[in-house]
Amino acid sequence: MLLSSARTAIFYGCRNSGKGFQHSGRSPQLRQWLVKRGQSTITVEAVASSARAAATVPNAATNRIVGRWLLGCSGLVVGAIVLGGVTRLTESGLSMVDWHLVREMKPPQSQAEWEAEFSKYQQFPEFKIMNHDMTLPEFKFIFYMEWGHRMWGRLVGLAYILPTVYFWRKGYFNRSMKGKVLGLCGFVFFQGLLGWYMVKSGLEEKPESHDIPRVSQYRLSAHLGSALLLYCASLWTGLTLLLPAYKVQSPHPLLFLSTSELIQLYPWSVWENVTQFVCCAFVAGLDAGLVYNSFPKMGERWIPDDLLAFSPTLKNFFENPTTVQFDHRILAISSLTAITGLYLFSRRMVLPRRAKIAISLLAAMAYGQVALGISTLLLYVPTQLAATHQSGSVALLSLAIWVLAELRKMPK
Repeated sequence: MLLSSARTAIFYGCRNSGKGFQHSGRSPQLRQWLVKRGQSTITVEAVASSARAAATVPNAATNRIVGRWLLGCSGLVVGAIVLGGVTRLTESGLSMVDWHLVREMKPPQSQAEWEAEFSKYQQFPEFKIMNHDMTLPEFKFIFYMEWGHRMWGRLVGLAYILPTVYFWRKGYFNRSMKGKVLGLCGFVFFQGLLGWYMVKSGLEEKPESHDIPRVSQYRLSAHLGSALLLYCASLWTGLTLLLPAYKVQSPHPLLFLSTSELIQLYPWSVWENVTQFVCCAFVAGLDAGLVYNSFPKMGERWIPDDLLAFSPTLKNFFENPTTVQFDHRILAISSLTAITGLYLFSRRMVLPRRAKIAISLLAAMAYGQVALGISTLLLYVPTQLAATHQSGSVALLSLAIWVLAELRKMPK
């Protein structure tokens, strides 16, 4: 502003000077040159000012770029979750007994390196108790499964950190978004440390126990739960940046709920899906899917005798395989009931087409996921079907977040 005022003053001063030149009989060419110079200066400054305004960031275009990046990152997190589930189902997670951020990125190459790695694995409980007759080719398979999972985790970290640095330098983040992306990047680093902390629990010697070596179900649940939080935060933030807001107010439904009331109630269904996912980690950690392989009853009873066999009672919910499987069933049924209710209410409401599609897909996925879960249980948890069931859980949670994002974009 000061520069503009100064230039304007100079311009008018030049005009006055030009008039003085005219009255004094001096060169008219000099007067015309001064007038044109002042006009061109003001024109250039106006163009530059409008260009600076157009280049202001962040804006709608940069928000779309950031939103797509976060959706891509959430997709990579899904890959890590699925690959981690397959690693767990193939019992490969304890094959790598060391953790190095950079050095382990290159797997063994020569025969001597493979034998040295296999020799390290043989010193830990999983080999001594369960895999004492394992051959080197079999070890290579489980090693590559765990190695792939760890390398995917590093890819996820780079996908978050490098674009964050670039977008930050380009000014694509406002103050709120800076805090969010810093939190996401910090959570990625925390997730890696938590993964190694989980693996360490399965490498510890337990002379008093002769059970199959496995990682702590508590640490496994924390590792999976943190991955889910990272995924949900990335997907939610990306969708809020990409989805346009609805401009038309939706009429009230023909039943009991208004749109705003539905928005207030629906998040409980999302958190119920998250809770169900964490419960799955306890099922996997305790091999609870192999306890009662019947449905709808558990054995011959609706409520099994050993449901609360452990003391104190609270311990059953985290360490009793029967209780953990029972909780998993109850959460699945309640989630299906909540989603069915949402679908039925939405049929009686005037909602935008995109929101109705999201709710319909959510309901279809919920019924498909329940069918997958029952099939996995009845067939004694085959690896391929169990991995598909876990992937279906991620898809169901993704659709639930999409529905919530659509409802949040509607006028209250």
